[in-house]
Formats: sequence, C-alpha cells, structure tokens
Amino acid sequence: MEKPIISLAPWFDTPAGSYVRAWEQARLDELTADIFGYNAVQIGLSCIDGLIANRMPNKWQTDSACYSVSSSDQQSKQMQRIVLTHDFAELPFATQSLDLVVLPHVLEFSSEPHQILREVERVLIPEGQVIVCGFNPISMWGIRQAVGRVTGAHFLPLHGELISVPRLKDWLKLLNMEVNRGHFGCYKPPFHTAKWLQRFAFLEKAGDRWWPYLGALYMVQAIKRVKGMRLIGPALQRSGNRINAGVPATNRMRVQIESESD
Repeated sequence: MEKPIISLAPWFDTPAGSYVRAWEQARLDELTADIFGYNAVQIGLSCIDGLIANRMPNKWQTDSACYSVSSSDQQSKQMQRIVLTHDFAELPFATQSLDLVVLPHVLEFSSEPHQILREVERVLIPEGQVIVCGFNPISMWGIRQAVGRVTGAHFLPLHGELISVPRLKDWLKLLNMEVNRGHFGCYKPPFHTAKWLQRFAFLEKAGDRWWPYLGALYMVQAIKRVKGMRLIGPALQRSGNRINAGVPATNRMRVQIESESD
C-alpha cells in the first residue's frame, strides 16, 4: 500500500517543498531530454512532471488508486496518460516494454522498496533507464529529520524512511542496473520559511563545490544491463551490405604460384 507517499504531495506546497520541487524539476528536465525510445513512465508524485521534457511518443503517469489526481494536475499533463494502480509493487505493464522509468521519492515512502525496484527491472527493456529521486540522510535535512523523530517535530513527512546513495547503489547492482549518472543538490539548511531559505542562498554554489555529497537531495540514473546480450542493428541484417571476406596477400601469392606450377 502506497498511502504514505500521499503525505508528501501537500508538503511540496510549503516553501521548503517548493525549493525542492524546483531543483528536482530542473534536474529531471536536463536528464530526460536526452533519453530516447518509445515508452516512458513516472511512478507516483504527480505534483512533479518528470517527463515533460522527454520526447518519447508514449508517456504515462502512474498513481496509486487510493489517490485521485486533481483536474489541475490532469491539465498540466497535456497528452500524458494517467494509469491508476492499487500497488506500485505490481505495475500494469508488460515485461520489457518501457524505455524509461522515473521514481520521485517512491522508494523511501513505500513499504516494499525492493519489490518496486524488481518490478522496474522487469518492465524495463535491455538498456532501459531508471531515475530515482530521494532525500539524502547524510545531510542537514537528514539529521533534522532524525532528530525530529525523537522530539516529535519532524521536518519531512513522518512516514518516509530515507535511503542512502550507497545503499541504493547496492540494490541496483543486485538487479544488474549500472549507475550512469548522479546529482546532489539543495544545500540550504532545513528552514520552513521562504525568508530564511533565501538568506542562505549563497550555500548553493559553495555546497556544490566544497561538499557536494551533503546535499539534501540526490538523483541517481541507472541503466539495465543484460549479460551476454548482443545488439544487432538493421545494417547487419541486410544481405546487400555484406562484405566478402578478403584473402590475405600471402595466400593469394601461394595460389598464384601453385596454379603456374600446374
């Protein structure tokens, strides 16, 4: 059941949430613009449109059946189709049918993150790609959330279990998904108000340069690898493009000498 992720959607309307959403939208636009194919899916969190910059002809937004998509969200999707599913651990897509899957904060707000990743691996074609967005537990925001669990004054929605990047990489490696790119961002302290967030805007460039792995957010891009697979292009299948095997010069000379002796 994916009900806990619903609590994250209203949080994105807060000043801190708007700050996070702006960074994630910019990074997703940058990453997905250069990923090509036919079918792409974003799982959960419809308040972020992770596929808006992608140019694939078929794009879906998958939401839990317990969450109804608002009319404003539907209008912002343009031609993107909405697919309702009762559980993200059982995706309604055929095996090896998708070129791209985007997971914004789904794993950390799910009771079955491993099963969701296994489903993603199942529906991805060989060389298909997945992009995972998450909150970094090794950051000021992660520490603030850990302290809030003890004091009761949590900063992020309480139901989430933050997943570190090394842990996520281990999960992906077990599924033969190779990490291709990664980004860290959002270095401002965990403040609730826009005024205080703006005061610490100078930390964005400083953090990106001096302590990049301590950003409040991360984005990991991985590619599904299939061992022993060989890609056969159309050019190799055309009989007209076959190149006759050449005969080494030493062999040609030997054949010529033998014919003359006969």
